[in-house]
Amino acid sequence: MTDAERKMQFLFALRSRGVTDGRVLTAMEKIDRGPFVKGIFADRAYEDMPLPIACGQTISQPSVVGLMTQALNVQPRDKVLEVGTGSGYQAAILSQLARRVYTVDRHQRLVQEARAVFQALDLTNITAFTADGSHGLADQAPFDRIIVTAAAEDPPGPLLAQLKIGGIMVVPVGQSDAVQSLIQVKRTDKGYDYNELRPVRFVPLLEGVGKE
Repeated sequence: MTDAERKMQFLFALRSRGVTDGRVLTAMEKIDRGPFVKGIFADRAYEDMPLPIACGQTISQPSVVGLMTQALNVQPRDKVLEVGTGSGYQAAILSQLARRVYTVDRHQRLVQEARAVFQALDLTNITAFTADGSHGLADQAPFDRIIVTAAAEDPPGPLLAQLKIGGIMVVPVGQSDAVQSLIQVKRTDKGYDYNELRPVRFVPLLEGVGKE
């Protein structure tokens, strides 16, 4: 299969699973998933499936990345916080849609590897930190958009507080890896509106900073 055929098949799979936003599809066409998948799984980078990465984490399947990005409704002037850098793939997609992306992960190794890919791809509007993402980034708040790529029992209070009025957060919520829902939270001047989108499976959102 040629690269063009593989890309066409990749985009068709996204559309067939509900990713229909033109800006999101263009961003996902532009950002090659290949550089974010390493080692023995590299040849599966263009399949719509989650894959293992370092530190016991995963890179989400592209259709879930697309659906979460679509639900976030990122605008060109937005400042976005991502909690859970992982491979860096989601942040790279967001960088095509937002003015600025801040991404946080508890594993220093993942942040360093993601930074290297961002640099290689010349993605200059992403800033990556090693930190406890469950507390957000108070010194950069408030954010227009917040996306969480690990599951919490409830949308974390510190992240809700760092969301602008009019802002949107997308977060998987659930007490086990078997029962989780993707939730879209919109902050209004009266509080928060919650919209349940679809069932998902993510690694848990853990407090503290990892050992590697």
